Amino acid sequence: MANLKAIRGRIKSVKSTQKITKAMQMVAAARVRRAQARTLATRPFTKKIIQMLQQVVHEANAVDLQDIPLLHKREHIKRVALIVISSDRGLCGSYNTNVFKATIRRIHQLRAESKEVVLITIGLKATGFFKRIKEVERIKTYTNLPAIPTFETAKMVADYANHLYVHGKPPESDHKPNYDAPADMSQRVDQVEIIGTRFLNLGKQETAEVQFLPVQLPEGIDHFPMSAETIFEPTLTELMEEELIPKYVDNVIYQAMLEASASELAARMNAMSNATSKASELIQELTLVYNKARQGDITQQLLEIVGGAEALK
Repeated sequence: MANLKAIRGRIKSVKSTQKITKAMQMVAAARVRRAQARTLATRPFTKKIIQMLQQVVHEANAVDLQDIPLLHKREHIKRVALIVISSDRGLCGSYNTNVFKATIRRIHQLRAESKEVVLITIGLKATGFFKRIKEVERIKTYTNLPAIPTFETAKMVADYANHLYVHGKPPESDHKPNYDAPADMSQRVDQVEIIGTRFLNLGKQETAEVQFLPVQLPEGIDHFPMSAETIFEPTLTELMEEELIPKYVDNVIYQAMLEASASELAARMNAMSNATSKASELIQELTLVYNKARQGDITQQLLEIVGGAEALK
């Protein structure tokens, strides 16, 4: 017969775990609403930035854009950097696993095209996972970032990627990139991509792969109404380098980090909800086993009493 003390201890342990998962579910549910609001609120602004940049590129001559390095797609792509966005904490279901699978799949695709791959990891989970994979070089890691993504953090990541694309080395200061500085061709990357998660709703998230650098504007976005003879002041190059392109790259990273934050919280809320439900089911099953074992123990004691009484007759 099953040990009643062991079953009671198991039930107590599951109930304690259930309290933790229930608390984590409530915390994630409270935070995910704010994260969802932030993510949805920034999407229109990011879309407008893309629209404006697309319209300016459409209106400008190719000669005016040739001195802007972030707009030029290199003919021979030899080295690609992947920005992998994960979480610092676990207990969020398959959120991180899906990102890692998408990253591994993309690495295999790029290597099949004879391209070298380097990683920029965001989050302790991605850093720990790819640390065990010696074949892939990690050139930069960002861990223990604020729970709520900030624009300053996104700008820090964007500046590093910009310098890596243009110069082949990290920025020496917090100032804007100096595009006239000589590039380290041995370290420079020819393309930067972002692999993260897109928030769809509280019950569904999907992995997303975004072309980051060089700037690749999506098709099918409505243009702003501009005249055919648009005048750019002070100059088109300064407008692009000092305003539009920095805002574009910073907001693309910021939006990706917001999407990842909302997706992580939604995944954690769902995972903890499922864990709480499974704990309730397990408690019911263990309680049933305990009652059966207790009933069997009582029956055995009664049989022993009856048998002893018969023996005394």
